[in-house]
Amino acid sequence: MATVRIIGPGRAGSALALALGAAGWEVEPPYRRGDDLAHAAIGVDLLVIATPDSVVADVAVEITPAPGTVVAHLAGSLGLDILEPHSHRSSIHPLVSIPRPDVGSRRLVEGAWFAVAANSDGAERLAAQVVSDLNGREIRLPDEHRVAYHAAACVASNHLVALLAHVERIAATAGVPLEAYLDLVRGTVDNVEAMGARAALTGPAARGDTETITRHLAALDPAERPTYQALVAEARRLAGHEPAPVSENGHGTNGRA
Repeated sequence: MATVRIIGPGRAGSALALALGAAGWEVEPPYRRGDDLAHAAIGVDLLVIATPDSVVADVAVEITPAPGTVVAHLAGSLGLDILEPHSHRSSIHPLVSIPRPDVGSRRLVEGAWFAVAANSDGAERLAAQVVSDLNGREIRLPDEHRVAYHAAACVASNHLVALLAHVERIAATAGVPLEAYLDLVRGTVDNVEAMGARAALTGPAARGDTETITRHLAALDPAERPTYQALVAEARRLAGHEPAPVSENGHGTNGRA
């Protein structure tokens, strides 16, 4: 039976502990802020640093290296050098949204993707075991690509939440709840999965319908216009159209207002 200990039992760390425990791993008591970390790597196969990214390096140097123990972090944008001086280092980043430990633990065993890197055969085997035991799918990700990978993850999750808040604010001005749009969102994601982003794109920006876009902008609160305009520009780029600037007051600059 593999053993694991978590340093930093927040949302991600606790979710991983719950998921690995359910998968048959022996989960040792976690270490928390303020604990003496010197011996944290002793007696476990895997030690996971699940702290905020900004303190992973500081935490790693507090831990006395233990022969054979793999020390891993969950940070999507950090490389393996951050875990020096440990001999067996790994990064295991679950590509899932973890708003709460219980929700996250379920998502971790539902075929989740994991971005994995390792610096030794032993670390590679143990990271692969984590993914396999959680019924996951592995992405081998070298350090030089981690920041771009993580930026895409933030757009896919965090920025999507911000976009839906944009939808909610605009819809509220028409007295329509966000809930009414969520099936549209889900259907759109299904379309992208089935046919790719460009083929799934519909709407006025895809059609080159500048007049409708101009009317939209005129109806929007001025605070919402920059976001809408930026997204129109991206939709037009995806559709292969030339830029068609529209001023912030909702009047077209191409003579078609």
